Amino acid sequence: MKRVIAGRSAQSQIFLGLRGTGKTVLLNEVLEVAEREGFISAFIEAPESKPLTEMLYPAMRQLLRKLSAQEKARHMAIKGLQALRGFASAFKITLGDVEIGVDADPGVADSGNLEIDLGEMFEAIGRAARSAAKGWVILIDEVQYLEEELAAVIVAVHRMSQRNLPVMVFAGGLPQIAKLSGDAKSYAERVFVFPKIGALDEGAAHDAIIKPLKAEGVEIEKDALESINELTGGYPFFLQEWGHHAWNVAEGSPINLANVETATEKALARLDDGFFRVRFDRLTNAEVEYVEAMASLGAGPYKVNDVAKALKKQPKSLGPRRASIITKGMIYSPSYGEIDFTVPLFDDFLRRTRLREA
Repeated sequence: MKRVIAGRSAQSQIFLGLRGTGKTVLLNEVLEVAEREGFISAFIEAPESKPLTEMLYPAMRQLLRKLSAQEKARHMAIKGLQALRGFASAFKITLGDVEIGVDADPGVADSGNLEIDLGEMFEAIGRAARSAAKGWVILIDEVQYLEEELAAVIVAVHRMSQRNLPVMVFAGGLPQIAKLSGDAKSYAERVFVFPKIGALDEGAAHDAIIKPLKAEGVEIEKDALESINELTGGYPFFLQEWGHHAWNVAEGSPINLANVETATEKALARLDDGFFRVRFDRLTNAEVEYVEAMASLGAGPYKVNDVAKALKKQPKSLGPRRASIITKGMIYSPSYGEIDFTVPLFDDFLRRTRLREA
């Protein structure tokens, strides 16, 4: 970030990982670092249906208005606001009661082609930010939902890198984003770094449980600690969940295996009724049939042909159903001909609930 503020290039980043691995936490950490380094930030959570233009517009307007109040950046910020007026018109963004207060600059960011116009908007903002010795960082969570607009983001960030302008994008998304980015633009890997965020190794997983307990003067027995690690697979969200319940059920120090067994019942009940259930309920009956067939095969990843065989159907006939589940962010393709769940332990949930409801 210091390099970018100083007018040198640096790659933006997209954190890749399954759900519950801490991508959002990392984005919030990046936000704090960015603001310390002189960046103005915009945090966006991408929904499945809302266009990127509508999500970015308020952030761009706020930034440019803030910069227009600074004498040294005023001229470039007003030019940015003029570009934003044309951008809003081109993409039919509803302004409501909000007025930009300037006329559009014809021919700038108003073509209606997002790959062109987003790059021109980023450039206008980058020049205004540079005039104020600031930078702009956009943080996008759930970036996989921007699949159709991803190419425009890559093009815009590439443009910033070529012009050494202080605009960076950090995003978090499911593992398929690296491939989608490469499919969208061949130079994506020159523009973005794609750090993989996964389960913690054994040492880090143990520390995630031991250190908070130690801070409270509480210890945990070795077999209890190992049980938590095995049950959670080392995934941060689940470590937090099991640690929470183990703390609540233990009557004193040290926390023992019996406490973990009780905590497991409580953790699974809460996950089944919340974290897992809210995702399961988004699926249609046909999609439920598909993911249950996956889970019936054991732990993933799963070969597409094996799932089709379990359903007694031809793989090609299941393509639309599989694509719909991928679009909903429930499964992804780790490699050609394979699929897996984006939610760790979701296969266990399906096997538990199928047995319970049978």
